[in-house]
Amino acid sequence: MDITVVHWLYLTGTCLIILTMLYRQNVVVPAIVMSFLVGWTFTGSFLDGVHTIFNASLTAAGELFHIFLIIAIMTALLQSLKSIGADEQMITPFQAVMKNGTISFWVLVIVTYVLSLFFWPAPAVPLIGALLIPVAIRAGLPPIGAALAISLAGHGMALSSDYVLKVAPGLTASSNVIEPSLIADRALILSVITGIIALTLAYFTVRKSIIQPAKKNVTEWEQSGDEDVQLDSDHVDIKKGRYSSWFAFLVPATFFTIILYVVLATFTNIVPPIEDGAGASLIGGTAVILLLLISLFRNYRRTLKEVSDHLISGFVFAFKVMGLVIPIAGFFFIGSGEFSAQILGLDDSTESPAFLLDLVEASQSVIPENAFITGFGILILGMISGLDGSGFSGLPLIGSLAEPLAQSVGVDPATLAAIGQVGAIWVGGGTLVAWSPIIAIAGFAKISVLDLVRKSFIPVITGLIVSTILGLLLF
Repeated sequence: MDITVVHWLYLTGTCLIILTMLYRQNVVVPAIVMSFLVGWTFTGSFLDGVHTIFNASLTAAGELFHIFLIIAIMTALLQSLKSIGADEQMITPFQAVMKNGTISFWVLVIVTYVLSLFFWPAPAVPLIGALLIPVAIRAGLPPIGAALAISLAGHGMALSSDYVLKVAPGLTASSNVIEPSLIADRALILSVITGIIALTLAYFTVRKSIIQPAKKNVTEWEQSGDEDVQLDSDHVDIKKGRYSSWFAFLVPATFFTIILYVVLATFTNIVPPIEDGAGASLIGGTAVILLLLISLFRNYRRTLKEVSDHLISGFVFAFKVMGLVIPIAGFFFIGSGEFSAQILGLDDSTESPAFLLDLVEASQSVIPENAFITGFGILILGMISGLDGSGFSGLPLIGSLAEPLAQSVGVDPATLAAIGQVGAIWVGGGTLVAWSPIIAIAGFAKISVLDLVRKSFIPVITGLIVSTILGLLLF
């Protein structure tokens, strides 16, 4: 497809949003303005450009709502646990291991990586965020340190290889003759190299912010940040009882049982299989049931009001801290062939434009025939394809480009495909885009998702550069 004025306008908007983010400015206004200009230019109608602003945000809200929902539910559950004093009892066993900020950082890394390998970060993050982030902060790790550990280990290192479930390698190999297992093997090594470097650099960026373990760390964290986005936890009427200890044990035990079930369902025939993506909904539904039980035991006469109050507080918190992501994501969804027709108001007879993938496909023709330049070219193309906040949508294209490029420069095609896959998912799956699922991590850590992206930028880019060089040398 020919690159049109709309493609250049979309590319300009992408660069403008990234630069605005790097300069620590709010990117909502640039996203809205560029959404309007892209819509107006593509349709030729000023009114359709206005419609595009709303449709882009509406589409993004629908696609991201499951993340907002899990934040709201888990926040409501934590608030209900706090109301019976079970929150402190629940984290006590973890304190024996997570004794200081440094140990806490690496414990978060290991736990997140292992869980995310088995059933992706989406269902793992709510568990880790709810149970371990408060423990890590009490141990002296700053909130940004906890968020970096979870984000880089889960949405970066684990998801970019997807070595257990192998969805990503399957998509990368779907449009060529490269064996998915070969791509998975290469991607595993590259993802671990990238992860080790990124996590090490991230740790040293927060090491000076680690403080002495103390209970006040959690209290100050709960009260920190913008007053408009705080949970009103200080006004929760705490009513302890013998059931407090029951729920302090029951909640983590229940979630551990879910983990065990998913592992058994994935690798054995002992229990019925679980559908892809059902892990998050299983955790969310279970959390609501636990919320109901806690309210019943606390004061059954006030159950209806208390459950409603906790859920409302959870939703208010989720939307206040994450709502700004919606118009930003809306702009990038315009570039996706899956959503562009809906956003631009096209009828069924009109082919959906895919501005982002068109730009990626056009870029491959200007990559010189040199092994290292080709390797970094496919890395950059993968990273660009991940800007839609998925990391997976561009994998078939990356795989289809890897084979001919590899033949022209004499490089292993599985290696090139793995480099592109790792780049796409580290960016979009994701650690470097604020409109990806990492908004859940920022929500649980009570930090700005844009700050999390900025802190991740240099560690991730450095890790990807080193892993690409080593991949080309080793394979």
